[in-house]
Amino acid sequence: MMNELTTIQKIVVWVLPVIFAITVHEVAHGWVAKKYGDNTADAQGRLTLNPLKHIDWFGTVILPGILLITQTGFIFGWAKPVPVDPRYFKNPAKNMAMVALAGPVSNLIMATGWALLARLGLLLAEYEYLALPLINTGLAGISINLVLALINLLPIPPLDGSRILSGLLPPRMAWQYNKLERFGFFILLFLLMSGVLRMILEYPLYFTQQLFMSFAGF
Repeated sequence: MMNELTTIQKIVVWVLPVIFAITVHEVAHGWVAKKYGDNTADAQGRLTLNPLKHIDWFGTVILPGILLITQTGFIFGWAKPVPVDPRYFKNPAKNMAMVALAGPVSNLIMATGWALLARLGLLLAEYEYLALPLINTGLAGISINLVLALINLLPIPPLDGSRILSGLLPPRMAWQYNKLERFGFFILLFLLMSGVLRMILEYPLYFTQQLFMSFAGF
């Protein structure tokens, strides 16, 4: 059904799923960090679903918009990172890994919610004016959340996958590994522009999408 939409309609359909996927992802980091004793994000007013508190204009608006209009095959983005201070953690490495994992897990939970919305749309199929918005928005929500979850699980600093891996490595090795963070954005940009990122994500994204689409009733 997505292919039947105009560019303007696609933007309207995708805007809420993109904003919520990125915003909730960051809030999840801050919420878990607070559970481990770090109130930094809460003190700065970042434990809120108000997207204005989290929007990074390039990562949340411009880049997803460009990817949607140019139809690169998948859409992703990011928000302003929620501040986390590991000094408040009892076990900094392991607790930080759990804080990092919270982001992708939140995206999988949201993908489930959007799948249920799409399924509701199918149940209301006879009411097309209700069904189509629910189905198209639900499918967009599944897609953006799965892409964000998979990209963030890549072990490229500072993506969440690198924080998880760092928490499993011996301290000295983790310190050396985390020094790659200064190059992380350029590595990700190279992978995106070269098409390697799409190759890496193609099969995991296909199988997870099939799973969630089946759950949605497609």
